Order: sequence, then structure tokens, then C-alpha cells
Amino acid sequence: MASDPHESARAFIEFVVKAIVDHPEEVEVTQTTDDLGVLITLKVNKEDMGKIIGKAGQTAKSLRVLLRMMGAKLDARYNLKIIEPEGQPV
Repeated sequence: MASDPHESARAFIEFVVKAIVDHPEEVEVTQTTDDLGVLITLKVNKEDMGKIIGKAGQTAKSLRVLLRMMGAKLDARYNLKIIEPEGQPV
């Protein structure tokens, strides 16, 4: 088990995203922690952005809901930032 209790959230996002995309080797998931909580940043291949965002943003929204549920269990605040290939957060 990881020494950081929040590492499981980062690993969860990485696992789920790699299962969805066509280029799992290009998935990058990083995590930072500050006063506001845990920020998980996701980068994927530009061809996979549609799969991660989903129809009307539903896939991204679902990932964020699952993260919030994990955070509630650990009494922490999680947020997911998806970085577009051009470098702009979604």
C-alpha cells in the first residue's frame, strides 16, 4: 500500500483512463496537494480527448463525481483537471 493515502485516487484515475483510451502509453496523471485539497492532472493523446470528455462532457463529469466520492471517504477534497493537447485545462 502506498504511503500517501491519496495515491489511490491518482492510481484509480490512471487505471480507468488507460482502459478507455487508444493510446494508454501516453496517459500522464500527476497529483499535487495544497490547502484546497488534492488536484489530479490528466494529460492524454489529442486523439483520445473525445473519449475522456465524452458526449456533452459526461465521461469527465463521471470521473470527477467518482473522485469526489473517494475524497468524501478519506475526508479530503479531490479535483480533476484535464489538460488539452494545446495546454488549456478543460
